[in-house]
Parts: sequence; structure tokens; C-alpha cells
Amino acid sequence: MNNFFDKFKLNSEKEELQTVITNIDNGVVFRGTNLWVLIFAIFVASLGLNVNSTAVIIGAMLISPLMGPIMGIGLGIGINDVPLLRKAIYNFLIATGVALTTSTIFFLLSPLNEAHSEILARTSPTIYDVLIALFGGFAGIIATSSKQKGNVIPGVAIATALMPPLCTAGYGLATLQFGFFFGAFYLFIINTVFIALATFIIVRFLHFPFKHLQNKKAEKIAQRIVWVVVLLTLLPSLYFGYDMVQQNRFTKNANSFIAYEAHFTNDYLLNKKIDDKGRKITLVFGGKEITQKEIELLKGQLKKYNLQSASLEIKQGFAYLSENNNKSENEQLTQLTIALEAKEKQEKVLQLKLDSVNNQQKLSKQIYAELKAQYPALKNAILQPSFMLSDSAGSKQTFLVLLFLPAKLPIQKKSKIKNWLKIRLNQQNINLIFQ
Repeated sequence: MNNFFDKFKLNSEKEELQTVITNIDNGVVFRGTNLWVLIFAIFVASLGLNVNSTAVIIGAMLISPLMGPIMGIGLGIGINDVPLLRKAIYNFLIATGVALTTSTIFFLLSPLNEAHSEILARTSPTIYDVLIALFGGFAGIIATSSKQKGNVIPGVAIATALMPPLCTAGYGLATLQFGFFFGAFYLFIINTVFIALATFIIVRFLHFPFKHLQNKKAEKIAQRIVWVVVLLTLLPSLYFGYDMVQQNRFTKNANSFIAYEAHFTNDYLLNKKIDDKGRKITLVFGGKEITQKEIELLKGQLKKYNLQSASLEIKQGFAYLSENNNKSENEQLTQLTIALEAKEKQEKVLQLKLDSVNNQQKLSKQIYAELKAQYPALKNAILQPSFMLSDSAGSKQTFLVLLFLPAKLPIQKKSKIKNWLKIRLNQQNINLIFQ
């Protein structure tokens, strides 16, 4: 058992602590190469957000040098190195300012201003982003402190996503959408604070050389400030995380409610809209008029899905046309027509499938009756279209016929039945089995 727990010890692979401090210190400074690499990485990430390309955004995160000053902040706090902490904060502010300016200029000049999913995904940080930053920071500082660094740092840069929030914040400034700016910049602050916190914790855990200040009171105040910053960053994310879970739960319950309860005879659902923030469900139906009593009965089912606090709005027929006042009447009519045609096509497909099943049942019953007339001893039969699968030939359509006869038939009669089935079913591939 001791050997098992020895696998988790870090001492055998730990780099010289002074070497680690020197390496982090060297990566803190933003000038020359580092600064230009940051600017180009911001351009790449902004382009990725602009065209909604995940691959391009990941590439930008890989070449970004933003991790340096953040780990420098955590190390400076962890070992009480005030000069290093000042230098790291100064360079972090420079990097942040340059990144924000670059991304804002890019989006001011870009002809594409639509907020795609990659931008929207970075405007509502939650507790899950805190956990990603924290565990990513743990992985980063442990890898930096080890002789076997591997490819952990690039992976941490991707997981914690420092670049995209800054670019999204620049997008918010360029388009004057300050909700985007504050949401994305808060996500960037979360990543910064909790990567630095993870660095601080591991630095203390690995017993990096600690520098005591002459003024003990100032040292305690500094440590308290650190934890106040952590708490102020954490608390809003807890609220947003709880809110996100509640919204997801509402959407899931609403979809279940619609799937199992929102059905009216001679009516079909044209459109549905679930507003998880406003806790509102809007359903648009086509077909016969739905009575108020039917609507009230449907609303009564909301409790079964924990939606008693939700509001349900039912729209019928041409009420659908007034849903969007920005569209012309012709556009709205076209939209309604398309929805009706799509519903009719769906119903036709389902009807064809049902007819096919019914026809197959009728054919099977008829063939069984004809076989029974030829072979009165026949007790039961299974007749089913199927597919024969094989490694070499893939799948081949066939017809499976299983006949239950009390006595064994000679080969000639078996062959006769098979040939008769081929003609009767108009199918050359017959898999005939006698039981």
C-alpha cells in the first residue's frame, strides 16, 4: 500500500526550486518578442471569434504568452517576493491593456459584427469556469516545478482560455455592447485570480523559499488582501453558476413538458420558444381552435414538471403572424406556410412508414395462410424483411422465414418451398429456417 501512495509524491521529480523561480521570473516580462507574439495571438484569436472557428481560437491560445505574469503573481504572493509581485502585476496590466486595445481595434475595423456562439460562450462565467482555472493552474505550476514538464503548459493555456475572453471584451467595447465586455472581462479576471491562487497554493505546498517582511503587520494585511480578492472573484461566479444550473433545469423540464403534454386533437405544434431566464414557455399551434378549458388543463400539468412558477402562452393560427413585429406580413405568411408544409411532410413520412408496416403484416398473414393450405402440419411461422450482416460484404437485404413443423421435410420439399417463397415475395434472398 505504501508503494501505491509513493506514486503520488512529487519530491523525486521536483526541479531545483531556485531554477523554477528563475524560469517564472523570466517569463513575467512583456517586451520585444513576448509583446509582439501577444499582439499577433490576439489578432488570431479575434479572427477565430469573428469567423466562429474553434480551431483558430485554440491555435491563438497555444501561442499566447499570457500565462507568464499570472504565474508570476501567484509565485510572488506564495514566496512573499514583493519585487517579483510588483513586476508581475505591472507586466500583467501592460499585457491586458495591449490585448484589449488590439482586439478593440480589430473589431472596429472588421466588417463582421455578428456575435457568434464562440463569443457568446464567453460572456456568462460561472463556478465551473472557476474550477477549470483552479485545476488548470494546479496542473500548470506542478508541471513548471517538475523536471518532466511535457506539454502541460499549452494544455493549461487551452483549458483556461485566457485569450478569448480578452478578445470578446474587445468586441464588446468596439460594438458598445458593455454586457459582453463586463461578462468576458470578468471571466478573464476569474482565470487570472484562480491560476494565481493555484500557483500560490502549490508554491506553499512544495515549500518554496519564503521571504519574510520586516513588518509582520504589513505581511498579514497583504495575505488578507489576497483572500479578499479571491472571495470577491468567487462569490459572483457561484451565483452565476447556480443561475446556469437553474436555467438548464428549466429548459430540460420545459422540453419534457412539451414532448409529453402539449398535444391537442387535430392540432400540431408549429413553433416553441423556451425563455429560461424569464421562465416563460410560448407554444404556437396550427389546426382547429384550442378552447380556453383545454389551455387551462394543459397549464395544470406544469406542476408535474416542476414548472409551477413558469408562464405558459398558447398562440393559435394567425396569432403566429404577430410574433415578430419587425417582419412584413408577407414574410410572416411565408414563414407560417413553410412551417405548415414541413409539418405536412413529416406527417406524410410517418404515414408511409405506418402503411409499410401494415402492408407487411397483411402480406405475412396471407403467405402464412397459403403455406398452411399446402402444409396443414405447419404450426407457426415468422416472416420478416431483414438484413444479413457480414464482415466482408457488409449488409445485404434478405427475407427471414422461420417455419415451425412437427416433422422433418425432405430436401426436395424444402427447396420447393424456398423457390415458391422467392416468387411469392419477389425476393431472391430468402433465409429459410425450419424448426
